[in-house]
Amino acid sequence: MLVAAATSLLSPTLAAAETLLSASGHQNHLIHLFLSLGLVGLFLVSIVDSSFVPLPIPGVTDIMVVLYAAQHENLVLLIGSATVGSAIGGYVSYVIAHKGGVEFLERHVPKRIFRRVTYWMEHHAIISIALPAILPPPVPLSPFVLAAGALKMRLRTFMSAFTISRLLRHCIAAALGVVYGRQVLRVWKIFIDRYGAPVLIGFWTITLAAVGFALWRLWKTSKAVNAAGRPPVPQPSVS
Repeated sequence: MLVAAATSLLSPTLAAAETLLSASGHQNHLIHLFLSLGLVGLFLVSIVDSSFVPLPIPGVTDIMVVLYAAQHENLVLLIGSATVGSAIGGYVSYVIAHKGGVEFLERHVPKRIFRRVTYWMEHHAIISIALPAILPPPVPLSPFVLAAGALKMRLRTFMSAFTISRLLRHCIAAALGVVYGRQVLRVWKIFIDRYGAPVLIGFWTITLAAVGFALWRLWKTSKAVNAAGRPPVPQPSVS
């Protein structure tokens, strides 16, 4: 039953993973090169993937979880790394939006969905966080995370709904990797044999560059919001 639900829920993500792999005489050390970033790479990617800064590949965290689960990684550490990273990304975005308020929300949420996002957050707050956090792309996540902060949803409620939903999503992705591991690894081996080096280098270069840029942008935005929230420094009076 869980597998059936997982397949229907994350089939777009699994299809994206297979497309990525099938679109790309190398030795098995390339597999180890890719996996060497392992949980650290997954942790960093999941932070950004749950923030309001977009990554170039939607659902890349899910793709990585599926691949690592198929490689028989430690599932507890795998799911834990992705979930903790996601929780950090969600928390940082929430705090920034909480400090920035509605004005910040208006700048970062498209006008065409702004009213719907705020309506759902005001009337169905927990569902507005839980559903986008568990559903795969193209369901938007960041507008609801930002709305939770800007509209002052309780932090404990937000983090509980968000973290539990992301945990469930990563469990489903890992289950897909375990159940369909043989098929995933077969496609993975074809990919490695044909296109391993250039695609792996390109993938990780783009992904890590995007993660670095996104972390810098999060830091810069947080700094700007903090500066905007400080009271003006009184100027000495001139007698």
